[in-house]
Amino acid sequence: MPPAAPKFDFSVLRRLREQHDLTLANLSETSGVSAGVISKLERNQQSAELDTLYRLARAFGMSATDLLALAESPLAHRTEEKSYRSGEFKFRQVKYANAVALLGSAPAGAKVSRPEIHHDDTEVCWVTTGKLRLSLPHEDCVLAAGESIQFDAIQQHTYEALADCEFVILHLRKDKRY
Repeated sequence: MPPAAPKFDFSVLRRLREQHDLTLANLSETSGVSAGVISKLERNQQSAELDTLYRLARAFGMSATDLLALAESPLAHRTEEKSYRSGEFKFRQVKYANAVALLGSAPAGAKVSRPEIHHDDTEVCWVTTGKLRLSLPHEDCVLAAGESIQFDAIQQHTYEALADCEFVILHLRKDKRY
């Protein structure tokens, strides 16, 4: 029987350290955690105390919770698409904790107001074929094939297909606010 995988894989610390161009000594100096402890964590030879996680996470500009989630999570997440309609708009959707991607299509003349309930997300709409109007509280934007727009999704907004169109909508969760 193969050995059980560790509950937390702190080898993610090495990847973070390399992404930030830090040596063990640099990270140790920045975080106040000894290079020996960091090295053992990176090789999964030691568990981390909460204070250690906090100090290491701050050195990377993240929260201890985010660092722990990286160490706990697999590096890739897989999901199945779901399909739904909103008026005459058709959507294929994939969802993750921090992002939702929608592949949409609509016939000319179709209109949808506030297509779904939004969290405090940033929304990106990219028109791949046709023409789409986005109405926001203080402006209307007409997007043709190849054009995109980004806006605060919590605003009231309406999409209207000015021609048969296909488009991509991304909902990206905003970072936590303090």
